[in-house]
Amino acid sequence: MINTMLDQTIDSAIFNFIDVETTGLSPERARVCEVALIGFKGAARVNHFASLVNPGVPIPPIASNINGITDDMVRQSPSFGGVAPKLLDLLEGSVIVAHNAPFDLGFLNMEFGRVGLKLPELPVVDTLEIARGHWKFTNNRLGTIAGELNLASENWHRALADVEMTRKIFEHFVAAFKNRGVVTVGDLVKKSRVAR
Repeated sequence: MINTMLDQTIDSAIFNFIDVETTGLSPERARVCEVALIGFKGAARVNHFASLVNPGVPIPPIASNINGITDDMVRQSPSFGGVAPKLLDLLEGSVIVAHNAPFDLGFLNMEFGRVGLKLPELPVVDTLEIARGHWKFTNNRLGTIAGELNLASENWHRALADVEMTRKIFEHFVAAFKNRGVVTVGDLVKKSRVAR
C-alpha cells in the first residue's frame, strides 16, 4: 500500500499533520499528554482531532513550563488507549507530516505498542528535514521558521497550534517544490529524507 501512496500526486493525497506534547524527551520513560491532528486533501480540511491525554504519570514542572499542560488539566482526560482507535482511523491511508517526525513517531509507536496496537506503515514527510536540507533559516525551530516566513503564530507548544503552523510551513515548502518539478508524494518524501 505504501508504494501506491507514494505514486499519488500531492494534490490528491491526504496529508495528516500531527504533533504530540509529552512529559519528557524519552519515549521509553515519558508519556504523551496531548495529541493533535489535522488532515488536508489539497486546500480542503478533511480531519481534525485534538485531545489532552492522561499520561498516567505526573507531569514534571519542566514539561509543564514548556507546553503549559498540568496534572489538573489532564486528570479527567482519556488515556492514550482511549484516543488510539480514533487516531488509527484518521491516519489510515494518509501521509504523515510532522516537524521533527522521529520525535512524534517515536512517542506514537511506543504509546500504540503499550495498548497492543501498531502505527501503520505510512509515508512520512518531515518539515524539519526539509528546512535543514533546502532552506537557510536562522535555526530550524518551528517558531523561527514561521517568523522568517512571516506566518503569524500563538500558543506555541500546544499540539493544535503546532500542527496548524506545521501545515502553513508545509504549504510554503510544497509551493516552492512544485515549481521545481515535485509532483508526487514520493518526490516529497525524498525531499525530506525521513527513514523509518
